[in-house]
Amino acid sequence: MKSEEQEEQLRKEIFEKVSEFYRSKKGAETFIPGKTSVNYAGRIYDETELINLVDASLDFWLTAGRYSAEFESKLADFLGVKYALLANSGSSANLLAIAALTSPLLKERRLQPGDEVITTACGFPTTLNPILQHNLVPIFVDIELGTYAIDAAKIEKAITPKTKAIFVAHTLGNPVNIGHILQIAKKHNLWFVEDNCDALGSTYNGKYTGSFGDISTCSFYPAHHITMGEGGAVLTNDHLLKRIIASFRDWGRDCWCDTGHDDSCKKRFEWQLGELPFGYDHKYIYSHIGYNLKVTDMQAAIGLAQLKKLNGFIEARRKNFDCLYEYLKKYETHFILPHPTEQSEPSWFGFPIMVREDAPFTRKDIVSYMEDNKIATRMLFGGNLIKQPAYENIQYRIVDDLKNTDMVMNNLFWIGVYPGIDKQRLDWIFEIFERFLSGV
Repeated sequence: MKSEEQEEQLRKEIFEKVSEFYRSKKGAETFIPGKTSVNYAGRIYDETELINLVDASLDFWLTAGRYSAEFESKLADFLGVKYALLANSGSSANLLAIAALTSPLLKERRLQPGDEVITTACGFPTTLNPILQHNLVPIFVDIELGTYAIDAAKIEKAITPKTKAIFVAHTLGNPVNIGHILQIAKKHNLWFVEDNCDALGSTYNGKYTGSFGDISTCSFYPAHHITMGEGGAVLTNDHLLKRIIASFRDWGRDCWCDTGHDDSCKKRFEWQLGELPFGYDHKYIYSHIGYNLKVTDMQAAIGLAQLKKLNGFIEARRKNFDCLYEYLKKYETHFILPHPTEQSEPSWFGFPIMVREDAPFTRKDIVSYMEDNKIATRMLFGGNLIKQPAYENIQYRIVDDLKNTDMVMNNLFWIGVYPGIDKQRLDWIFEIFERFLSGV
């Protein structure tokens, strides 16, 4: 038998054992109300992810390779964009998105220290952090209650001659008012960057979020719609931006060869850039002050198996959201319930619940009760980020006020809608709400 055939046979035998191991480990899971945790999110996988992981491991190609290339291609196809570049996390993807806009290759449109970026203070820190890390000035616009998206009607009021970009997240999967934002961005020649980390599979006007911005980002952390464990992606339709993003991700190098390949440009020793001598190896010429934020092929192998399940995951999230909404709408005297942005169909990351200020209980009361009964809850990430200790001394500007952001910080929590929440778990969630609310 030829060595290739032997290897293929051995892989097949290993994969069969992996499947057997998965079935043995997984077994029959029993949900015990009040004892089994109802998580807000989690990994949903089967033997397919494990087989892909082992397959990539057997290659021992420990950096980006064949699985990474296939994942990037299929993710781009799914979202309807030209380019997807994998990174080691969604936070790194956000860092790369803003770093790319500082490139000298963008000439007069590059972001420079002191330039302003419109965003919100209500969200996850790593949407804000890259703005600050590049010595840019965040301009905070308040959010809408119910959608928890940036109040697009206030954006134009925030714009000054120093404003160069809008960088916002689709909070908990609910799209921002993309149509309005695109009009503003075009009118004022602003970059539009979408943080799509919570919204993979959401649509606006029938088109996937993550496909509208000059640059957009995804996260594949275990809590998100699909997972690689750690991982993220940067997406764009612009070839120059794609080249810049890849450079910042890959040490800042000018060379665009894939890892493990040489001389894609066919003139590796015929370049003269900067003050380097003519013919200096293009693989070691650096046009940006970059990072190493690449992904491993083992992560991409898991992600590829997850990507095939994405449509089912989206459907399950929407179904769970609808079930929660139908149940909780009878309690709207106590809660402000979420609703989709107009023209959107969210792929929900979670179900946000705002306790009304005149309710006969506080957020702490209901959150404590739910947690005591093994139902996981979460705040809307950092609440009002400028009130977090990390941001005490940053330079920023606020448009009007952040009244709704503060209400979210004080009164809102959210619970999960991920595919691991089945009918038994939903019924338990309903029972706990019923018990709590019957006593107030």
